[in-house]
Amino acid sequence: MEYTFTELFWLLLVYSFIGWVIEAMVGSIKNKRFTNRGFSTGPFCLVYGVAVVIMELTLSELIDNPFFLLIGCGIQATVIEWITGKVLERLNHHKWWDYSKKKWNFDGYICLPYSLLWAVLGAAALRYGNTFFFFLYSLIPNPLRDILVWGLVIYLAADTLVSLTAVLHLQHSKGPSGRQHRKFTDLLFRAFLAVIGYVERRMEKAYPVIQERAEEILKEGHFAEGCGFYKLFWLFLIGSLLGDVTETIFCRITAGVWMSRSSLVWGPFSIVWGFAIVLATVLLYKDRDKPDRHIFLIGTLLGGAYEYMCSVLGEIVFGQVFWDYSEIPFNLGGRVNLLYCFFWGIAAVIWIKGLYPHFSKWIEKIPKLTGYIASWILIVFMSADLIVSATALIRYGQRAGGPAADSGWEQVIDTNFDDAKMQEIYPNSKFR
Repeated sequence: MEYTFTELFWLLLVYSFIGWVIEAMVGSIKNKRFTNRGFSTGPFCLVYGVAVVIMELTLSELIDNPFFLLIGCGIQATVIEWITGKVLERLNHHKWWDYSKKKWNFDGYICLPYSLLWAVLGAAALRYGNTFFFFLYSLIPNPLRDILVWGLVIYLAADTLVSLTAVLHLQHSKGPSGRQHRKFTDLLFRAFLAVIGYVERRMEKAYPVIQERAEEILKEGHFAEGCGFYKLFWLFLIGSLLGDVTETIFCRITAGVWMSRSSLVWGPFSIVWGFAIVLATVLLYKDRDKPDRHIFLIGTLLGGAYEYMCSVLGEIVFGQVFWDYSEIPFNLGGRVNLLYCFFWGIAAVIWIKGLYPHFSKWIEKIPKLTGYIASWILIVFMSADLIVSATALIRYGQRAGGPAADSGWEQVIDTNFDDAKMQEIYPNSKFR
């Protein structure tokens, strides 16, 4: 089923509110007083809404298969909860929740009882809840529902931005230097910081752990030191290149043919691998000293969920299937299979334990000025490559039985990226 952005945002808002109600009830019972445990100040817990929207987009085809629907919802919800915990920890360098004392927990962020609960709730939302809430949505007359949904989305975006600013501000507001920083910024942004101050106090009450001062990660002196934007961009570039080379060699060995495995029209880059490397680095950077089995398990689950979502989103956006594992045992909808999930786990161990430290050191050896100039040249190139590739893929799908090119950009794309060229770049793609 195809959805409009307004319909998806409606689901996001509804389930974010339901999530907030659940979290507020749990926090209030635990603290014996009303507690707003949402990241934003308003009555929204965004992670719940994001989870249901992702499930609706990627798992709705499993709605008639309750067993696989439960598994899919459980895995996706667990991965989203773990990623959310990791990201929040990266913001403040402390855990916002901790399941370490619960049985069958992993990393303190996820545990089996909650994963089973999320599986049931997710499946119930997809099978029954979404139908009901879309029915309610249809009862709201236009343009009232558009004004309502988009007005709340704008409010939620502003609220989340202020809450994020408050979290970052808390990192620098402790100690003598922090007090001087706050005094200076208060003079410049008194009204804005009054709002931030309120959000800070709310967060300190709901999550006392974030009051502690954050440790310093980044040090001055080298280009792209630590795990910041420039380091991640270069890792994305390297991961995209290595992924394309790896898949090309793998196809040669297994299928006996050389074929393009690139995601982009210019250059040997597999962006699925590039984003996977960035995601693995961000989420596993602090766990790089943990046992291999820890990294392998996270890589297996995260890689499988990531590949499944990439497959579904690629089909939704471009109307094409870029890979099909239907003939491989233990596959799920042809989008992912158990064997390749294990490959993701092995790749995660090899990357974090073996390759990342070396690539990180090599990137940091780039002279600062050269690194910044080269980074932005490559950022511009990769952005253009992504835009042209997406445009070419969209036009490729439109040409299949669609109307002839009638605008300038369509004619340019058709001239430079005709069907033969696109088939050469994407030999395994199939129209939906």
